[in-house]
Amino acid sequence: MGNDMTSKGRVTIREVAERAGVSMATVSRVLSGNHPVPASTRARVLRAARDLDYVANAHARALVGGGRKMVAVVLRQVTSPFYAQVAEGVEAEAAARGWLCLVGTTGGDPGRELEFVQLMREEGAGLVILVGGVVEDDAYRERVAHYAQALASSGARLVLCGRPAPDPDIPALVVEFDNEAGARAITGHLLSAGHRRIVFLGGLPGNTALDARVAGYRAALAEHGLGPEAAHVVDCGLGRAAGHRAMTELLKAGGDLGPGDTATPDADTLDTATPGSATPDAGPARFTAVFAGDDMVAAGALRAIADAGLRVPQDISVVGYNDIPLAEDFNPPLTTVRTPAEELGRAAVRIALRDPEHAAGAHHLLGTHIVVRDSVQPPPPVP
Repeated sequence: MGNDMTSKGRVTIREVAERAGVSMATVSRVLSGNHPVPASTRARVLRAARDLDYVANAHARALVGGGRKMVAVVLRQVTSPFYAQVAEGVEAEAAARGWLCLVGTTGGDPGRELEFVQLMREEGAGLVILVGGVVEDDAYRERVAHYAQALASSGARLVLCGRPAPDPDIPALVVEFDNEAGARAITGHLLSAGHRRIVFLGGLPGNTALDARVAGYRAALAEHGLGPEAAHVVDCGLGRAAGHRAMTELLKAGGDLGPGDTATPDADTLDTATPGSATPDAGPARFTAVFAGDDMVAAGALRAIADAGLRVPQDISVVGYNDIPLAEDFNPPLTTVRTPAEELGRAAVRIALRDPEHAAGAHHLLGTHIVVRDSVQPPPPVP
């Protein structure tokens, strides 16, 4: 990131002029693009601005008619129903307040994310919203801290939507839902129906959202008096293809869970899992229920179960997470955890704009609840 902008504050137009060896008026002409400037001079000014990480003051642009009320939402992908619903919430709330909403996708590439955030700084976006779970490592923590400081120095704000802040001291607003509580509740629903051998399908170690769901699953097992060996987590990542493949492999093994069970997602999965990464915690045990990491994993699992000539819920019960719009149209309609996806997007905009002085560093947690449909019943009797 190569500059000390975060420590000394906003870079001024005077500093750009001094670096380029031109007047401030010339810098202004180059950056506005409204006046003819020799190509060599323009290149020198733009190079100085880039070297100093200069971003035009969005408030000053507004005074001369160039400012725009923009909110940018950055997603991994728009084909995921969950991400699409969050984006719809952001757009609806932004439109209601007279702001323009821009959507960018990264495909999970940190470089693309960085480029998009930088572009939004240059365009004067007032809010930049990063959406969804992420694998937290040192590089991610450094990157987000840079985003937050850089946006703050430009008069803008960073919002982390559906993911925690890597450091509570960075100037970012966090709006998320309680992944762990939702997972604990849906696992408890299966346990209350009589299931004791429940597989979690869709883990991805290090992903903040899925790790919280696995933690809730394990907590519910413990609350019902089951030891750690009762937990069986298949680290196959997210996506319908991942769920289908992982479920197919489990059924090929005769429904037995033993050391070395694994599933590797296809290329169109939402996240990438490491082949061979699933390590169930106990010896062989025939499972009677599946807790899918999200509804798309559940969709793949349902297809695999049907392909194997089995029935849901008569032979195997299945639950999901997120309650995407299609979940009630699955066969059978899916019992799942409803996450406030659209409200998550709305709240990200509403809270950030309602109280901008106190939004930075604030944390808002939204609740979840179970939607009971037809994919769970008591386990079949042991033969």
